Amino acid sequence: MYDYLIVGAGLFGAVCARQLTDAGRSVLVIDRRPHVGGNIYTEKTEGINVHVYGAHIFHTNNRKVWNYITRFAEFNRFTNSPVANYKGELYSLPFNMYTFNKMWGVVTPEEASRKIEEQRKESRRTGHQPDRAGPVRKACKGVYRKTVGQGLQGASRLYYQETSRQADV
Repeated sequence: MYDYLIVGAGLFGAVCARQLTDAGRSVLVIDRRPHVGGNIYTEKTEGINVHVYGAHIFHTNNRKVWNYITRFAEFNRFTNSPVANYKGELYSLPFNMYTFNKMWGVVTPEEASRKIEEQRKESRRTGHQPDRAGPVRKACKGVYRKTVGQGLQGASRLYYQETSRQADV
């Protein structure tokens, strides 16, 4: 007899089982897959950890979380620096001052803030009609238009391209 039955040995199920076990509870974990880890599961291939279900990047700035998770695995130093190619120009994602410099020629955060506010005002003044793009693209455009204005429509395409690539849309 077990105190808890956990269905799913993915990240949540595994952490929950560990916490309950550490608290002295008995736990049975079941999963339809023949391994633990869910979508973050890796297999060693020629000495290299390979992400079976696609690459996953773990990041946190919470020291308590970091100390907990590193009890179970060793992590490599990694900085995710995606770029998007839009009409032959490369833009860094997520947006940063380099992106704004390439888009508008601004060099300070204050200049970028003013330009963003201009875009917001212009978007509010003119309004916008949703296009007939797919739902992911519409959502991305909507987020950027509401956040920084219609003038960043091209930027929403950057985000859409990167997001759809990751989601295999």
